[in-house]
Amino acid sequence: MTDPRIVTAAKVDEDVQYEAGLRPRTLDDYIGQERVRANLQVSIAAARQRREALDHVLLYGPPGLGKTTLAYVIGQELGAAVRATAGPVLERPGDLAAILTSLGEHEVLFIDEIHRMSPVIEEVLYPAMEDYELDIVIGQGPGARSIKVPLQKFTLVGATTRAGLLTAPLRSRFGIVHRLDFYNEVDLKEIITRSARILNVPVVDGAAAELARRSRGTPRIANRLLRRVRDFAQVRADGAITEKVAIDALKLLEVDEHGFDEVDRKLLRTIIDKFGGGPVGINSIAAAISEEKDAIEDIYEPFLIQIGFLDRTPRGRVATALAYNYFGLTAPGRGLW
Repeated sequence: MTDPRIVTAAKVDEDVQYEAGLRPRTLDDYIGQERVRANLQVSIAAARQRREALDHVLLYGPPGLGKTTLAYVIGQELGAAVRATAGPVLERPGDLAAILTSLGEHEVLFIDEIHRMSPVIEEVLYPAMEDYELDIVIGQGPGARSIKVPLQKFTLVGATTRAGLLTAPLRSRFGIVHRLDFYNEVDLKEIITRSARILNVPVVDGAAAELARRSRGTPRIANRLLRRVRDFAQVRADGAITEKVAIDALKLLEVDEHGFDEVDRKLLRTIIDKFGGGPVGINSIAAAISEEKDAIEDIYEPFLIQIGFLDRTPRGRVATALAYNYFGLTAPGRGLW
């Protein structure tokens, strides 16, 4: 799912070369998600004291909030190597079996987009997670027999943006389940200041606050905007990011004070103008704006719902009074407010 927008929460190619360098390595360096961080600190400390493998961990929430980063932080805190793969990559049982049998004691296997694993792969994973063994069938037909291959005690960290698509048997095998929420502006400002320090670009407090306000509650977007504003500061200013430089750069990028871009405005106006504000089904919206249904559900909608511009109801999506107000319109049955 490719999304070229500057404010997309999905990972794009240019993010890859920067994200590794900007990622925190320990829980102490990890900014935000205080509840998740505190719980993981206790779980990891207990596992280390008992010299046991950490319970399997499921991390879910919108893209760009740090699920992958947290998986590597867990490995670092455990003093263990992290092997990473993704649900769609695991096509055959043998692919997963090869990874599982190569894991050392207490190592971490990170599976991104775990909701996209096929059922046949899940069947291999169940005994591996529960009993630390592989069930391998040798032969076919009446002569087939099953053998059990023991595995080292490992920790599976699964990440997903669509927790509702996980099967109940898979979800039940995770002992630690955490949702990552959108970040507040204070934490985002701290992330931007830290990233600017690593990138060696001067940024004043007002500029960091302006970037945080327009980052849609998402560290990945905050870091991407910082890089684009850094380019603007280098070419149009003296290299330092002042508040004016930040505002001018974001205006050029067409990212408004809410962090909206043209796609957000198009989605909201389509619901308001074409469908009378809703309720309207997701398939109708996708067809009207020529976007993939999954992209709308995973990437566009969560933030619009979070800040109250969109409601998801049993009958479909509804533009709220805040959305109408944003465009200077009057919501049906309400005055401007």
